[in-house]
Amino acid sequence: MERDFASWMGSVQARMEDVLTRLLPGASVAPARLHAAMRYATLEGGKRVRPLLCFAAGEASGAMPERLEIAAAAVEMIHAYSLAHDDLPCMDNDILRRGKPTVHVEFDEATALLVGDALQALAFHLLAEHRLADAPATQLEMVATLALAAGSRGMAGGQSIDLEATGKMLAVPELEAMHIRKTGALIRAAVVLGAGCGGPLAAAARAGLDRYAKCVGLAFQVVDDVLDAEASTATLGKTAGKDSKQGKPTFVSALGAAHAREFAEDLRQDALAALAPLGERARRLRELADFIVLRKF
Repeated sequence: MERDFASWMGSVQARMEDVLTRLLPGASVAPARLHAAMRYATLEGGKRVRPLLCFAAGEASGAMPERLEIAAAAVEMIHAYSLAHDDLPCMDNDILRRGKPTVHVEFDEATALLVGDALQALAFHLLAEHRLADAPATQLEMVATLALAAGSRGMAGGQSIDLEATGKMLAVPELEAMHIRKTGALIRAAVVLGAGCGGPLAAAARAGLDRYAKCVGLAFQVVDDVLDAEASTATLGKTAGKDSKQGKPTFVSALGAAHAREFAEDLRQDALAALAPLGERARRLRELADFIVLRKF
C-alpha cells in the first residue's frame, strides 16, 4: 500500500539527513573548523524541498533511490551554500536561519565564505563521482543543468539583481525575472536532475516537468514573500519581516498579500495542469505543489 504524503515526505527528509551526514566530511577531519561549519550549514534544518522534488521527479521516471539521494544531496549542498552566503553582512545581513544562528554568527564571516565555496565544489564532486544516469550524455546534461542553475544566469544572478533592487519598487514581471533565477532555477534543477536519474521520458512529459518546475519555483518565492510579511520569526525559523525592513521588492509589496496568494494559487494550478502527460506517476509532484503553495512555514 502506498504511503500518504506526510509519511513519504518524512521518509525522504530522514533519508536525506542520513545521506548528507554520510557525504559531508567529518567534523573532526582536517580542516576541522571548516568541516564542522559545512555540517552546521547543511544538517538539522530546513524542509528539504529540493530533495523532495528530486525524489518526486525520480519516481515519475522510475529512478533508483540510490541515484536520487546523490543528486538530491548535490542540489541541497548548493542550496545550503547559497544560504550561508546570502546571510552574510555584505548580502542580507541576517543572524537567524533554520531556527539557529547563521553560519557567520556561529563561526565567522571568512568561514562562512569558505563553507559556500566548499559546499559548491563538493556538490559537483558528487555528480562526477557517482553513476547517476544510464547514458553518460544524460549525466553530463545534469551537471550542466546544476551549473547553469547556480551561476550568473541562475541563482547567483538572481541574488545580484535582488541586491541592486533594494530600495526600489519592481513590477511583477521584473520580480518574476529575478526570482526565476534566484529561487526558481535551483528548484527546476532539482526536478530535472531527479528525472534524469531514471529512464527516458517522452517529449511531452519532459516539457510538462519543465513547466511544472518553473511554476512551483516561482510559487515557492511568492509564498515565501507572503510568509515573511505575515508569519512570526518562531514559525519561520528566520527573521520575519526582514524584506520590508530592508526595502526589498517582494510580491507582497507589488500585489498585496491577498493578491500574492491568488497568484501563487494560479501558479499551483498551472503546475498541476503541466503534469497531465505523466498521469499517476506524478502523484508526489502534485502533492508537493500543494505543500509548497499551502504551507504555513
